[in-house]
Amino acid sequence: MLKRLFPWRFLLQLAAKRFEVVDPLSVAARIRGFAQPSEVQEPIELLRAGIVFHARGLINTKAIQHNLDWIWPYWVERQFNPKDLSFIPRAFSFSHINLTHRNWTAVGKPDLPIYPIVDPHGLVTPLHDGWSIDCWFMDDEGNTLCPSRLKNVQQRLQDDSNRRVITRCAADAVKMTSEAAMDEENPEPVLRVTAMAEGTIGGWLIFALRPYNPEGVQFIEKVELLAGRTGWLVNGTTRVLLAESPDKLLFSNYGEGDVYYRLTEVQETKEKTCRIGMVTAAALHRVEAGEGKREFSLTVRLPPAKNYPGLTRSVSWPEAEMEAAELQVPDSDIQFLYNTATRTLIHLSAGDVIPGPYTYNRFWFRDACIMLHVLLAIGLKDRCRRHLDTFAGRQTIEGYFHSQDGEWDSNGQVLWLFNRFRLLTGGDFNPDWLKPIVRGAEWIARKRVFNTDNKKVVGLLPSGFSAEHFGPNDNYYWDDFWAVAGLYGAADTMAARGLVKEEENIRKVAVAMEKDLFKSIALVAAEKNTLAIPTSPNRRLDSGAIGSIVADYPLQLLPPGDKRMLATAGFLMNNCLQKGCFFQDMIHSGINVYMTLELAQVYLRAGDARFRSLMAAAASFASPTGHWPEAIHPLTDGGCMGDGQHGWATAEWLMLIRNMFVMDEKDALIIGRGILPEWLQRKKKLAYGPTLTPFGRVSVEINCRHTRPAVHLTADWYERRPDKIIVRLPGYKPSVMNEPDYYAIVEEEE
Repeated sequence: MLKRLFPWRFLLQLAAKRFEVVDPLSVAARIRGFAQPSEVQEPIELLRAGIVFHARGLINTKAIQHNLDWIWPYWVERQFNPKDLSFIPRAFSFSHINLTHRNWTAVGKPDLPIYPIVDPHGLVTPLHDGWSIDCWFMDDEGNTLCPSRLKNVQQRLQDDSNRRVITRCAADAVKMTSEAAMDEENPEPVLRVTAMAEGTIGGWLIFALRPYNPEGVQFIEKVELLAGRTGWLVNGTTRVLLAESPDKLLFSNYGEGDVYYRLTEVQETKEKTCRIGMVTAAALHRVEAGEGKREFSLTVRLPPAKNYPGLTRSVSWPEAEMEAAELQVPDSDIQFLYNTATRTLIHLSAGDVIPGPYTYNRFWFRDACIMLHVLLAIGLKDRCRRHLDTFAGRQTIEGYFHSQDGEWDSNGQVLWLFNRFRLLTGGDFNPDWLKPIVRGAEWIARKRVFNTDNKKVVGLLPSGFSAEHFGPNDNYYWDDFWAVAGLYGAADTMAARGLVKEEENIRKVAVAMEKDLFKSIALVAAEKNTLAIPTSPNRRLDSGAIGSIVADYPLQLLPPGDKRMLATAGFLMNNCLQKGCFFQDMIHSGINVYMTLELAQVYLRAGDARFRSLMAAAASFASPTGHWPEAIHPLTDGGCMGDGQHGWATAEWLMLIRNMFVMDEKDALIIGRGILPEWLQRKKKLAYGPTLTPFGRVSVEINCRHTRPAVHLTADWYERRPDKIIVRLPGYKPSVMNEPDYYAIVEEEE
């Protein structure tokens, strides 16, 4: 009460006038004038994250540009180089952050929510948002090989019994290879970094301790030498253990400069401190000329992960993906991206479902529901279920599934996903989910707007914040489409459980809201003379319209090829593509692979071949380790926004491949609609499955070795079977599959 009575506004305005600065309240009012009035202007969770993000950016402004002689991460070496395409002038930049090469790859185990990351040039960050380890080489003539300063570095992901990122580089007469992977020792997790070098001249292979990571500076205030010269103790908490005692150990602090410039020294120092937090250290191993490959390694003891409910042990990668749908196509790039995406989605659901290992290492219902739906579709239902069991704990007493304030899409997403789980598992359902579902549906019903003069928003959800970055606060159709689909899903769930009253109440709201939603869309269409659906009834068509295609994919609220969906997709194709992919003008100002793949799904479902070019463009932006950042710089092709390894994009890739082979519609299965013609021409077997559908567990095999492709479907049906199973291979006549063999030899179109 006292806080509300205290004259904050008056005092702020008085202070602004006294010190002759702009009144912050009037500026804030002007800014909010660009948005629709909302009960929450900006989610506190995002404000908090933004403050932390730019706090580092402010530190970067002091640490980096005044010390460009230091060895910095790959992104700094390019973004601060005026001769590089990635260069960004800094004069009026509030903070200096990575806007050009936000790319990294996590290593780890399938059920350990620990995510060491490796940047594109081999910089390894063992701890979340921590300092890093780099690998260098210095020859006997004083020439150095530092990967972050090289233009050409090769990197790949080795996915076998473990996940390993391997980085190779060369300069002059020296070749160096480094490798990062997570292992378990008794049974604690450790990060193992291995390096080897060979050349025609002798020198030193160097493990360098660096006070930064792919976001910028991360302080190292103290480094101590462990007994027996076996490694370092960093900041008094983390042990870095060298497998072999080095020939030299060197230290430096900010005042003394980068340890890089002290590599020829001999020191007896046992520890180094720095009040600024810029300690650097190096362990040097002697490599003789012509000695051949000699391997050195170190391990970093990782803090134990907070155990996820239900976990008793860390499973192996082969165990974790045992039930996952497998792909077989005669395209090594597509095959690699699919296999990598499967493991990535598993890894990012080890603890909470997170959309990225670093910047986005936090839970949001939006990303989680998309990612869990794909986990479910590719057959990992137990993994999906264990996460669904946690959703009720995140629901407020009012029924809101809360991950951050002011966003209204989460309830619809959760209700839709609960129903999809029931459908795709043949009725598997936890009765404990029923009350949260009912409360979630009631929350949507109460949240709808009726007391308004704007006829275009009557019955819709209120204006809210969009973390999907569709623009300023507004009445987003994205929220409403999810709400309608979620309500119908909740009603179907109640009906399946025999809860007649609950089903009637929820379905009544669903029907009414759907009617109001499409009435709004009709009003907008008449007003703007277009069938394309903008992102909000209050907006013109722009790149934010990408949010409206959710009505088609994944929600299927409209039939395939609906004119409104194709008009919206057509607008986006004609106005919002860069390098063949969707470019999001709002906030991201980058190429979005995950939204590109969503757009491709609209065309795939409509049987329109334009999905192929979108798919190919998205694949071309994958990193050598098989990942995509959230948004991609159109000139550098590096990440420019969000996490450098985006879980949502990974999920969308898996779902597009699945739907190319098997797409479930209301009463039917469509087989092979997205098969690429070049795959059929290579005369090899194509296969996918098993995937979960509302009708059962299904696998597809296409034999292309003969003149006409032969399609065979294997199914473990649920009680409800599809009315039709239609094969729609490109270039061939549609064919209906029948019991009992579900086999079809297709004929060419005339």
